[in-house]
Amino acid sequence: MANICRASRKDFRDAVVAAREAQEGWASRSAFNRGQILYRMGEMLESRRQAFAEELIEVVGYGREEAEAELDVAIDRLLWYAGWSDKFAQVFGTVNPVATSHFDFSVPEPTGVVAAFVPEHAPLLGLVSCMAPIVVTGNAVVLIVDNDAPTLSLDVAEVLETSDVPGGVVNVLTGHRTELREHVGGHRDVDAILSVGASAEERTVLETEGADSVTRLEFRPDRTAAEWRLEDSQSPYWMTPFVEFKTTWHPVGR
Repeated sequence: MANICRASRKDFRDAVVAAREAQEGWASRSAFNRGQILYRMGEMLESRRQAFAEELIEVVGYGREEAEAELDVAIDRLLWYAGWSDKFAQVFGTVNPVATSHFDFSVPEPTGVVAAFVPEHAPLLGLVSCMAPIVVTGNAVVLIVDNDAPTLSLDVAEVLETSDVPGGVVNVLTGHRTELREHVGGHRDVDAILSVGASAEERTVLETEGADSVTRLEFRPDRTAAEWRLEDSQSPYWMTPFVEFKTTWHPVGR
C-alpha cells in the first residue's frame, strides 16, 4: 500500500525539539480548552469514520464488525479523556493539613515531553489509548509506531492537523523501535517514556540509558485488540505517571 519511512535518530531529535517548543504553550492553556480540543479530535475521527473503517478492514484484516467496534471505542476514549481534563486536578490534587497558619496545596502539573512506544496490536485504538492520557494533562508527546499498519497512525496525524491541537504537541514517527530505543532512552530533553509491550531487552536499554537524566519510565504490557476495547484500558491512573505533584504554601489571610 505504501513505503513507510523508518525514522532516524535525527528525526527523533527534531520531533523532541518541536514537542519542547509546543509544550509550554499547550500546558498554559486552560484544562477546559484542552478538553475541548480532545473532544474535537473525536469529532474529526468520527467525520472520517468510513475511511478508517475501510483501512482497518483492508490493511489490518479486521472484519466489518470488529473495525466498527474499534472505531467506536477510539472515539469514545478521546471523549472520555476530554471529560477528565478539568476534573483531574480536583480528584488527584489535595489540600494538606499543616501545623502553621497556611494553606498547603498539592496540584498536578505536566511533566513535559513524553516519548511513547505505542502498542503493536489495535493500531488505531492502541495509539489513541496512549496519546490521550498524556496530552490531556498538558504534556507534548512523540509517538513511535512500529506495527503492521503504520499508515493508520499517519491518518490519525491528519485528523490532529484539523482538530485545533497546536503543532508540535503530538508528533508521530514510524520506524523500528529496536533502532530508536537507545536514542529515546538517552535523550536528555525527554522527561518521561511510555513503553507498551517492551521486551526484557528494551526495558533494560531504556532503564540504563534513562538513568543519567533521571527520565521517568512507565512500562505497560501490550493487549490484544479485543482487550484494548475493554473499560480497564482507560483510567485516570494512566494520566498520573505523566504529571508531577507540586506543593504551594499560602498564608492564611485574616
